[in-house]
Amino acid sequence: MLRLLLALGLLFLNLHACKSSSESCRQKILDSGAILTQSLQIPIQKNYLLIFSQTPPKEKILKHDPFLSLYIIEDTKKFKYPFKINSHPSLGIIGVDNSRIINAKIAKKQVGLDSFATFSHTLSTPSLLLNSCCDLEAIVTERGIIEKEYIDRFIKIKNVSYGDIGIRVKDENSVVIVKESNPFVESNQLKVGDVILEFDTRKVKDSASFMRNILFSSIGSTHNVKIKRDNKIVTLRAITQKRLGGGFQRDVYLEFLGMQFDKKLFIVKVAKEAERFGLKVGDRLLQANTKDIKGADDIFDKADKVKNSLNLLFEREHFQFFVKVN
Repeated sequence: MLRLLLALGLLFLNLHACKSSSESCRQKILDSGAILTQSLQIPIQKNYLLIFSQTPPKEKILKHDPFLSLYIIEDTKKFKYPFKINSHPSLGIIGVDNSRIINAKIAKKQVGLDSFATFSHTLSTPSLLLNSCCDLEAIVTERGIIEKEYIDRFIKIKNVSYGDIGIRVKDENSVVIVKESNPFVESNQLKVGDVILEFDTRKVKDSASFMRNILFSSIGSTHNVKIKRDNKIVTLRAITQKRLGGGFQRDVYLEFLGMQFDKKLFIVKVAKEAERFGLKVGDRLLQANTKDIKGADDIFDKADKVKNSLNLLFEREHFQFFVKVN
């Protein structure tokens, strides 16, 4: 009981220790030059700048997350009052852009790299979400909000990577359901429609926390996933693979076969394991199993239903040809 009271007391102090005004937080942003026209350069501890930009900075890059378009570079100006990542619950959140301050809240949580969070009010992008202490809660991009858990992890980890067990999920009727399953992920036993009940004996409550646990798990780690399928409850084994797409990266299942695509489905990289298909950089994907492909969702839909192979139609210099993958 005493420990509980102490914990509650510490929480109360953390929540009420800072009462910075919204204007003082905005002034800190202005003084630091954190918000630029199309990018962010946020001073953080140890004389670093946390950069959000869809084009690489000219300065020496110390760390890069291609999925979230985040960079860390040296802060040559050495701003005296760097931003901290808020590690405590927040009583309120303010959104600050180049023109105004808004008191609001995150309306929908970030679901991994598949769906960024949303804000209850509209802000220009890019911009920042802060708590009452002017600590960083999230950054607002044109694709949505990147939450503090992802920012904090990026800052702390040495090598940037994310885990993947081959599924994408959604919240439906208060449960988490598999909406897409990648047949090209080795040992993937999960299927579309499976209800996720537990992950490593812990109850799965929502898709946001579930996907975060997967993404933050170590590559090669083994997990037990309890599911409900056809009114039967079973526990399956899942092995974390390296995530190859999502966020600001093109995400189609074919990355696991060694192909990487740009936004218009042109191949931008062919890995060694994909050389057997005879594909080249610049080839454009047109169809999968005779159906036109316009985006990643179309690939998901076709690949979900693959049993043995997938017939892909490509175009190269106005010449069209089929490639069979399995």
